[in-house]
Amino acid sequence: MTGTDPTARRVLHPPAGYRLAPSVRALTFSPYDPCARIVAGALWWATRTPAGPATLALRPADGDLLAEGWGPGAEWVVERADAVAGLRDDLGAFADLAAAHPLVDRLAREHHGLRMPATGLVFPRVLRAVFEQKVTGKEAYRAYAATVRHFAEPAPGPVRLLLPPEPAAVAATPYWVFHPFGVEQRRADTLRRAAAVADRLERCADAAEATRRLTAVAGIGPWTAAEVVRVAYGDPDAVSVGDYHVPNTVAWALAGEPRGDDARMLALLEPFRGHRGRVCVLLEAAGIQAPKYGPRAPIRSFARY
Repeated sequence: MTGTDPTARRVLHPPAGYRLAPSVRALTFSPYDPCARIVAGALWWATRTPAGPATLALRPADGDLLAEGWGPGAEWVVERADAVAGLRDDLGAFADLAAAHPLVDRLAREHHGLRMPATGLVFPRVLRAVFEQKVTGKEAYRAYAATVRHFAEPAPGPVRLLLPPEPAAVAATPYWVFHPFGVEQRRADTLRRAAAVADRLERCADAAEATRRLTAVAGIGPWTAAEVVRVAYGDPDAVSVGDYHVPNTVAWALAGEPRGDDARMLALLEPFRGHRGRVCVLLEAAGIQAPKYGPRAPIRSFARY
Protein backbone atom coordinates (compact mmCIF):
# COMPACT_ATOMS: atom_id res chain seq x y z
CA MET A 1 0.00 0.00 0.00
CA THR A 2 1.31 3.42 -0.94
CA GLY A 3 0.67 6.74 0.78
CA THR A 4 -2.58 8.60 1.02
CA ASP A 5 -1.74 11.27 -1.57
CA PRO A 6 -2.91 10.34 -5.09
CA THR A 7 -0.38 10.08 -7.88
CA ALA A 8 -2.79 11.49 -10.46
CA ARG A 9 -5.94 13.57 -10.30
CA ARG A 10 -8.55 14.79 -12.79
CA VAL A 11 -11.91 16.57 -12.63
CA LEU A 12 -14.70 15.18 -14.80
CA HIS A 13 -17.88 16.95 -15.81
CA PRO A 14 -20.80 14.51 -16.01
CA PRO A 15 -24.07 15.46 -17.73
CA ALA A 16 -27.05 16.68 -15.74
CA GLY A 17 -28.77 13.87 -13.88
CA TYR A 18 -25.78 11.53 -14.02
CA ARG A 19 -25.77 8.96 -11.20
CA LEU A 20 -22.39 7.54 -10.24
CA ALA A 21 -23.30 4.58 -8.01
CA PRO A 22 -25.84 2.94 -10.36
CA SER A 23 -23.50 3.49 -13.31
CA VAL A 24 -20.44 1.85 -11.75
CA ARG A 25 -22.16 -0.82 -9.66
CA ALA A 26 -21.36 -3.35 -12.39
CA LEU A 27 -17.70 -2.99 -11.38
CA THR A 28 -18.39 -4.41 -7.94
CA PHE A 29 -19.30 -7.98 -7.07
CA SER A 30 -21.44 -7.49 -3.95
CA PRO A 31 -20.73 -4.86 -1.26
CA TYR A 32 -17.89 -7.07 0.01
CA ASP A 33 -15.90 -7.29 -3.23
CA PRO A 34 -12.21 -7.36 -2.21
CA CYS A 35 -11.24 -5.45 -5.39
CA ALA A 36 -13.89 -2.74 -5.57
CA ARG A 37 -16.50 -1.09 -3.39
CA ILE A 38 -18.83 1.86 -3.23
CA VAL A 39 -18.42 3.78 0.04
CA ALA A 40 -20.37 6.94 0.88
CA GLY A 41 -21.29 7.37 -2.78
CA ALA A 42 -17.70 7.03 -4.04
CA LEU A 43 -16.22 4.19 -6.07
CA TRP A 44 -12.92 2.60 -5.07
CA TRP A 45 -11.65 0.25 -7.77
CA ALA A 46 -8.39 -1.71 -7.76
CA THR A 47 -7.08 -3.23 -10.96
CA ARG A 48 -4.07 -4.13 -13.06
CA THR A 49 -3.29 -1.86 -15.99
CA PRO A 50 -0.76 -2.01 -18.82
CA ALA A 51 1.31 0.42 -16.70
CA GLY A 52 1.04 -1.60 -13.48
CA PRO A 53 -1.26 -1.92 -10.45
CA ALA A 54 -3.58 0.96 -9.65
CA THR A 55 -6.47 2.08 -7.50
CA LEU A 56 -9.00 4.56 -8.86
CA ALA A 57 -11.33 6.64 -6.71
CA LEU A 58 -14.33 8.39 -8.27
CA ARG A 59 -16.08 10.88 -5.96
CA PRO A 60 -18.93 13.32 -6.61
CA ALA A 61 -17.82 16.90 -5.91
CA ASP A 62 -20.17 19.88 -6.35
CA GLY A 63 -21.76 18.51 -9.49
CA ASP A 64 -18.43 17.33 -10.90
CA LEU A 65 -16.63 14.02 -10.49
CA LEU A 66 -13.17 13.87 -8.96
CA ALA A 67 -10.97 11.07 -10.27
CA GLU A 68 -7.86 10.16 -8.25
CA GLY A 69 -5.36 7.38 -8.84
CA TRP A 70 -2.68 5.62 -6.84
CA GLY A 71 0.11 3.27 -7.86
CA PRO A 72 2.20 2.73 -11.01
CA GLY A 73 -0.96 2.59 -13.14
CA ALA A 74 -2.46 5.76 -11.66
CA GLU A 75 -2.02 7.87 -14.79
CA TRP A 76 -3.60 5.10 -16.88
CA VAL A 77 -6.73 4.75 -14.75
CA VAL A 78 -7.19 8.49 -14.31
CA GLU A 79 -6.86 9.09 -18.05
CA ARG A 80 -9.54 6.45 -18.58
CA ALA A 81 -11.66 7.54 -15.62
CA ASP A 82 -14.40 9.06 -17.78
CA ALA A 83 -14.87 5.70 -19.54
CA VAL A 84 -14.84 3.82 -16.24
CA ALA A 85 -17.53 6.19 -14.96
CA GLY A 86 -19.59 5.58 -18.09
CA LEU A 87 -19.16 9.11 -19.41
CA ARG A 88 -18.07 7.87 -22.84
CA ASP A 89 -21.30 5.90 -23.12
CA ASP A 90 -23.06 7.17 -26.25
CA LEU A 91 -26.82 7.10 -25.82
CA GLY A 92 -27.07 8.41 -29.36
CA ALA A 93 -30.25 7.24 -31.02
CA PHE A 94 -31.41 5.19 -28.04
CA ALA A 95 -34.27 7.56 -27.21
CA ASP A 96 -35.79 6.94 -30.63
CA LEU A 97 -35.34 3.18 -30.28
CA ALA A 98 -36.76 3.18 -26.74
CA ALA A 99 -39.94 4.80 -28.04
CA ALA A 100 -40.77 1.48 -29.72
CA HIS A 101 -42.03 0.10 -26.40
CA PRO A 102 -43.80 2.10 -23.66
CA LEU A 103 -42.00 0.38 -20.78
CA VAL A 104 -38.55 0.82 -22.31
CA ASP A 105 -39.41 4.41 -23.15
CA ARG A 106 -40.40 5.06 -19.52
CA LEU A 107 -37.31 3.34 -18.10
CA ALA A 108 -35.02 5.24 -20.46
CA ARG A 109 -36.41 8.49 -19.06
CA GLU A 110 -36.50 7.41 -15.41
CA HIS A 111 -32.94 6.05 -15.53
CA HIS A 112 -31.44 8.65 -17.86
CA GLY A 113 -28.58 9.16 -15.38
CA LEU A 114 -27.48 5.53 -15.70
CA ARG A 115 -24.44 5.05 -17.94
CA MET A 116 -22.56 1.91 -18.96
CA PRO A 117 -18.91 1.78 -17.85
CA ALA A 118 -16.06 0.67 -20.10
CA THR A 119 -12.95 -0.40 -18.17
CA GLY A 120 -10.79 -1.29 -21.17
CA LEU A 121 -9.63 -4.37 -19.24
CA VAL A 122 -10.75 -7.88 -20.15
CA PHE A 123 -9.23 -10.44 -17.79
CA PRO A 124 -10.61 -9.08 -14.49
CA ARG A 125 -14.08 -9.45 -15.96
CA VAL A 126 -13.30 -12.92 -17.31
CA LEU A 127 -12.36 -13.97 -13.77
CA ARG A 128 -15.80 -13.01 -12.50
CA ALA A 129 -17.80 -14.23 -15.50
CA VAL A 130 -16.27 -17.70 -15.54
CA PHE A 131 -17.06 -18.14 -11.87
CA GLU A 132 -20.66 -17.09 -12.60
CA GLN A 133 -21.20 -19.84 -15.18
CA LYS A 134 -24.25 -21.98 -14.32
CA VAL A 135 -24.15 -21.43 -10.55
CA THR A 136 -26.00 -19.27 -8.04
CA GLY A 137 -24.82 -15.75 -7.30
CA LYS A 138 -23.66 -16.79 -3.83
CA GLU A 139 -21.54 -19.62 -5.22
CA ALA A 140 -20.01 -17.32 -7.82
CA TYR A 141 -19.14 -14.60 -5.31
CA ARG A 142 -17.61 -17.06 -2.84
CA ALA A 143 -15.40 -18.53 -5.56
CA TYR A 144 -14.36 -15.11 -6.83
CA ALA A 145 -13.59 -13.66 -3.40
CA ALA A 146 -11.73 -16.79 -2.26
CA THR A 147 -9.61 -16.76 -5.42
CA VAL A 148 -8.71 -13.08 -5.04
CA ARG A 149 -7.78 -13.65 -1.39
CA HIS A 150 -5.74 -16.73 -2.26
CA PHE A 151 -3.43 -14.63 -4.44
CA ALA A 152 -3.78 -11.70 -2.00
CA GLU A 153 -1.78 -8.87 -3.55
CA PRO A 154 -2.59 -5.54 -1.83
CA ALA A 155 -3.66 -2.68 -4.06
CA PRO A 156 -1.98 0.73 -3.86
CA GLY A 157 -3.75 3.61 -2.14
CA PRO A 158 -5.29 4.49 1.21
CA VAL A 159 -8.15 1.94 1.14
CA ARG A 160 -7.58 -1.73 1.90
CA LEU A 161 -8.32 -3.46 -1.40
CA LEU A 162 -6.77 -6.40 -3.21
CA LEU A 163 -5.73 -6.56 -6.85
CA PRO A 164 -7.28 -9.07 -9.22
CA PRO A 165 -4.86 -11.99 -9.60
CA GLU A 166 -2.13 -11.81 -12.20
CA PRO A 167 -3.20 -13.88 -15.25
CA ALA A 168 0.16 -15.68 -15.40
CA ALA A 169 -0.26 -16.78 -11.80
CA VAL A 170 -3.76 -18.09 -12.50
CA ALA A 171 -2.60 -19.95 -15.61
CA ALA A 172 0.15 -21.66 -13.60
CA THR A 173 -2.16 -22.75 -10.76
CA PRO A 174 -3.34 -26.40 -10.86
CA TYR A 175 -7.10 -26.78 -11.22
CA TRP A 176 -7.44 -28.61 -7.92
CA VAL A 177 -6.26 -25.51 -6.00
CA PHE A 178 -9.63 -23.94 -6.88
CA HIS A 179 -11.69 -26.82 -5.46
CA PRO A 180 -11.75 -25.48 -1.86
CA PHE A 181 -13.10 -22.23 -3.33
CA GLY A 182 -16.14 -24.10 -4.68
CA VAL A 183 -14.88 -24.33 -8.27
CA GLU A 184 -15.02 -27.63 -10.14
CA GLN A 185 -12.42 -28.63 -12.75
CA ARG A 186 -14.49 -27.44 -15.72
CA ARG A 187 -14.59 -23.78 -14.63
CA ALA A 188 -11.08 -23.87 -13.19
CA ASP A 189 -9.67 -25.14 -16.48
CA THR A 190 -11.67 -22.55 -18.44
CA LEU A 191 -10.24 -19.78 -16.30
CA ARG A 192 -6.71 -21.15 -16.62
CA ARG A 193 -7.02 -21.34 -20.42
CA ALA A 194 -8.29 -17.74 -20.58
CA ALA A 195 -5.49 -16.60 -18.28
CA ALA A 196 -2.92 -18.22 -20.57
CA VAL A 197 -4.07 -16.03 -23.50
CA ALA A 198 -4.87 -12.92 -21.44
CA ASP A 199 -2.29 -10.80 -23.27
CA ARG A 200 -4.04 -11.45 -26.59
CA LEU A 201 -7.45 -10.82 -25.08
CA GLU A 202 -6.32 -7.44 -23.74
CA ARG A 203 -5.11 -6.37 -27.19
CA CYS A 204 -8.49 -6.67 -28.89
CA ALA A 205 -9.50 -3.54 -30.77
CA ASP A 206 -13.22 -3.69 -29.97
CA ALA A 207 -16.01 -5.78 -28.49
CA ALA A 208 -16.51 -7.77 -31.69
CA GLU A 209 -12.88 -8.89 -31.81
CA ALA A 210 -12.91 -9.62 -28.08
CA THR A 211 -16.03 -11.76 -28.50
CA ARG A 212 -14.36 -13.78 -31.27
CA ARG A 213 -11.22 -14.36 -29.24
CA LEU A 214 -13.10 -15.13 -26.05
CA THR A 215 -15.40 -17.68 -27.64
CA ALA A 216 -12.36 -19.38 -29.19
CA VAL A 217 -11.32 -20.35 -25.64
CA ALA A 218 -12.77 -23.74 -24.70
CA GLY A 219 -15.41 -23.28 -22.01
CA ILE A 220 -16.29 -19.69 -22.96
CA GLY A 221 -19.52 -19.22 -24.90
CA PRO A 222 -21.77 -16.33 -25.88
CA TRP A 223 -23.03 -15.75 -22.33
CA THR A 224 -19.57 -15.33 -20.81
CA ALA A 225 -18.34 -13.23 -23.73
CA ALA A 226 -21.32 -10.88 -23.43
CA GLU A 227 -20.80 -10.49 -19.67
CA VAL A 228 -17.19 -9.52 -20.35
CA VAL A 229 -17.54 -7.11 -23.29
CA ARG A 230 -20.51 -5.28 -21.74
CA VAL A 231 -18.19 -3.97 -19.03
CA ALA A 232 -14.73 -4.14 -20.60
CA TYR A 233 -15.90 -2.29 -23.75
CA GLY A 234 -19.16 -0.75 -22.57
CA ASP A 235 -20.93 -2.64 -25.37
CA PRO A 236 -24.59 -1.56 -25.20
CA ASP A 237 -25.68 -4.35 -27.55
CA ALA A 238 -24.18 -7.30 -25.62
CA VAL A 239 -26.96 -9.74 -24.70
CA SER A 240 -26.29 -12.61 -22.31
CA VAL A 241 -27.66 -15.44 -24.45
CA GLY A 242 -27.91 -18.58 -22.33
CA ASP A 243 -28.75 -16.81 -19.08
CA TYR A 244 -31.11 -18.58 -16.67
CA HIS A 245 -33.18 -15.48 -15.83
CA VAL A 246 -32.76 -12.82 -18.53
CA PRO A 247 -34.94 -14.42 -21.26
CA ASN A 248 -37.81 -14.75 -18.78
CA THR A 249 -37.35 -11.17 -17.60
CA VAL A 250 -37.37 -9.82 -21.15
CA ALA A 251 -40.40 -11.91 -22.15
CA TRP A 252 -42.32 -10.79 -19.05
CA ALA A 253 -41.38 -7.11 -19.33
CA LEU A 254 -41.85 -6.66 -23.06
CA ALA A 255 -44.63 -9.14 -23.84
CA GLY A 256 -46.28 -10.10 -20.55
CA GLU A 257 -45.14 -13.71 -21.00
CA PRO A 258 -43.88 -15.35 -17.78
CA ARG A 259 -41.38 -17.54 -19.62
CA GLY A 260 -39.24 -17.14 -22.71
CA ASP A 261 -36.27 -18.81 -24.34
CA ASP A 262 -33.25 -17.17 -25.99
CA ALA A 263 -34.95 -17.03 -29.39
CA ARG A 264 -37.98 -15.25 -27.95
CA MET A 265 -35.76 -12.86 -26.00
CA LEU A 266 -33.76 -11.92 -29.09
CA ALA A 267 -36.93 -11.43 -31.14
CA LEU A 268 -38.35 -9.06 -28.53
CA LEU A 269 -35.06 -7.16 -28.30
CA GLU A 270 -34.58 -6.86 -32.07
CA PRO A 271 -36.26 -3.41 -32.33
CA PHE A 272 -33.53 -2.13 -29.99
CA ARG A 273 -30.57 -3.56 -31.94
CA GLY A 274 -27.46 -1.62 -31.10
CA HIS A 275 -28.75 -1.15 -27.55
CA ARG A 276 -30.22 -4.58 -26.75
CA GLY A 277 -27.92 -5.03 -23.77
CA ARG A 278 -28.85 -1.58 -22.52
CA VAL A 279 -32.50 -2.62 -22.43
CA CYS A 280 -31.55 -5.59 -20.25
CA VAL A 281 -29.56 -3.28 -17.97
CA LEU A 282 -32.57 -0.98 -17.62
CA LEU A 283 -34.87 -3.88 -16.75
CA GLU A 284 -32.42 -4.98 -14.07
CA ALA A 285 -32.05 -1.43 -12.73
CA ALA A 286 -35.84 -1.21 -12.43
CA GLY A 287 -35.94 -4.47 -10.48
CA ILE A 288 -38.24 -6.14 -13.01
CA GLN A 289 -38.40 -9.93 -12.66
CA ALA A 290 -40.56 -12.63 -14.19
CA PRO A 291 -42.86 -14.59 -11.85
CA LYS A 292 -40.93 -17.30 -10.03
CA TYR A 293 -41.95 -20.94 -10.12
CA GLY A 294 -40.37 -23.96 -8.45
CA PRO A 295 -37.59 -24.29 -5.86
CA ARG A 296 -34.42 -22.23 -5.82
CA ALA A 297 -31.26 -23.72 -7.29
CA PRO A 298 -29.24 -25.47 -4.56
CA ILE A 299 -25.84 -24.23 -3.49
CA ARG A 300 -23.31 -26.99 -4.13
CA SER A 301 -19.87 -27.62 -2.72
CA PHE A 302 -16.84 -28.91 -4.63
CA ALA A 303 -14.49 -28.43 -1.71
CA ARG A 304 -14.13 -32.18 -1.08
CA TYR A 305 -13.99 -33.28 -4.70
